[in-house]
Amino acid sequence: MNRIFLLLSTFCLFLLIGCTPEDDTVTPSNSINKIMPLGASRVEGARPVFESYRYELWKQLVDGGWEFDYIGTVDDEASYPNYASQSFDNDHEGRGGWTSGQILDGLQGWIDQTGAPDIVLFSSPGGNDALQNLSYADAVDNINSIIDLLQEANPNITIIMEQLAPARSELMTGDLANYFDQLQTDVIQIAQDQTTTTSQVLLVDMATGFSDSLLADDVHYNEAGAAFIASQYYTVLEAILE
Repeated sequence: MNRIFLLLSTFCLFLLIGCTPEDDTVTPSNSINKIMPLGASRVEGARPVFESYRYELWKQLVDGGWEFDYIGTVDDEASYPNYASQSFDNDHEGRGGWTSGQILDGLQGWIDQTGAPDIVLFSSPGGNDALQNLSYADAVDNINSIIDLLQEANPNITIIMEQLAPARSELMTGDLANYFDQLQTDVIQIAQDQTTTTSQVLLVDMATGFSDSLLADDVHYNEAGAAFIASQYYTVLEAILE
């Protein structure tokens, strides 16, 4: 039964957001805090089916009075209410169903269009690799290569990498649970190894305190889940933003 749930979850992930249009007219940002939300469907969102954390985090950053700009080649086509007399900054690099290898393959082209970010919010690294039962070693290699590429683009970049929030509890058994648990441990070492004298790789714990009540389906956030993830990110961001 768990295997059936996992297959359905992965299948729905591809159905809901399999293809994401890119903006061919991206203008590089001049903001002092260029933030790239990077990842898969948890970044992209699919309102009203499930939520991305980006809108809730954007509101917190607006409330904090920060100068910032989300950057990315993808324009979110969902509808978001204005907040504090501002319209939502919907740029991002989230692509539903994409694995770490696919993100790695696309990343240089996206940076060429947007310019190098100052901060990257690296969401659920290896999450779709786990759901698709792909090679664990390849996922770790890809995560390291993504960080290498980002640091080559901007040697002073700050990368905030998630210890990813779990899927629904009935899925978190067997091979998937083992994959997840190993990733939670190995990203700690990755962050330590990849931090340089000019570029921090920071971790944000999305797993502790996360529960099924924060999910809209097997793997994606509802509004409460999006707010939880956003608050975790904001706690880290307010200490490093210029």
